[in-house]
Amino acid sequence: MCAFRFEREQGYFVGAIYVNYALTVFACVIAVVLIDLVVGMSIRAELAVAVPLTVLVPVVLFRYARSLWLGIEYMVTTADEAGERRRRRR
Repeated sequence: MCAFRFEREQGYFVGAIYVNYALTVFACVIAVVLIDLVVGMSIRAELAVAVPLTVLVPVVLFRYARSLWLGIEYMVTTADEAGERRRRRR
């Protein structure tokens, strides 16, 4: 380990919050739809499953959402840099 501390500017990971939110909504909607289609529970029972999921999923996916946000930023930056290099060559 090199002890290099990698930090972004303040507010950089706000985008990771949106990624985490989208993943949470996706997971909860899929879970409720699957429960409805496969088991056929009542709305109350589905909510009893969905509400704890809305609390647990963001906590579990917190670090993964940050990593995914870094990957998205890397892909966008790489594409921007490649486009800039192409424009300079013309």
